[in-house]
Amino acid sequence: MTELKPVTESTAIKADAPKKMAMPDTQTVTEVKHYTDRLFSFRCTRPATMRFRSGEFVMIGLMGDPDPKTGKVKPLLRAYSIASPSWDEELEFYSIKVQDGPLTSKLQHIKVGDEIILRPKPVGTLVHDALLPGKRLWFFATGTGFAPFASLLREPQTYEDYDEIIITHTCREAGELTYGRDLIEGLKTDELLGEVIGEGFWKKIKYYPTTTREESAKMGRITDLMRSGEAFADLGVAPLNAETDRAMICGNLAFNLELKEMLEGYGLEEGANSDPKHYVVEKAFLD
Repeated sequence: MTELKPVTESTAIKADAPKKMAMPDTQTVTEVKHYTDRLFSFRCTRPATMRFRSGEFVMIGLMGDPDPKTGKVKPLLRAYSIASPSWDEELEFYSIKVQDGPLTSKLQHIKVGDEIILRPKPVGTLVHDALLPGKRLWFFATGTGFAPFASLLREPQTYEDYDEIIITHTCREAGELTYGRDLIEGLKTDELLGEVIGEGFWKKIKYYPTTTREESAKMGRITDLMRSGEAFADLGVAPLNAETDRAMICGNLAFNLELKEMLEGYGLEEGANSDPKHYVVEKAFLD
């Protein structure tokens, strides 16, 4: 996920308090990868009792700086989609770097062995339970909005429920596509998923990356490419249809609103955990 409005605790902790108190609900960082000067991913340990559905998000963070007047420290927490699938023994997250961001200005410097705060209460709308049965599933992402789909692309149920999975990922620069491209390429040699889902499961995926600023193999906003029909022609598929197509959206607010309107123009209705329909949007994400 990305920087959101600060979430703080009602009870602050004094800066000189014992480390055990100052870092509640901690998990240990096990891996960090930097992709560009704006993007990185990391993995951490997973609480033994934590259960979640692929596509959900949790609150994670670090302790903030001491208040100059009181010396108290508050945790800085943000909503982050879990990029790892529900069966993974560790948790993975994909993040932007905001140099003056309250949390990511600090989070981007974490190293293996460091601790982060994790509140293990997953929630979210980008889950299979919120969609009616269908034949083709679309994932629409911008930037780090790819994260929940990184989870769902490694979830066996995705391939059990659908004949075809189309993932579109729109970024400003080509380097920002690296995380998603590498993950999808890695599925081809993932022996574990091959055994669980079936050999060649990844052939159900159609990947459609585009850039809006830097030159790449495919330029343009996905919404524009869909309106012109170019995206459907490139993919070799028919436009969306409420009888067969289901969709999940995770991107910046303007993108979400524009795509919602487009999907409803195709006849799709927005669903929720309590009322499954044709498409869902992750409202907690801001790019």
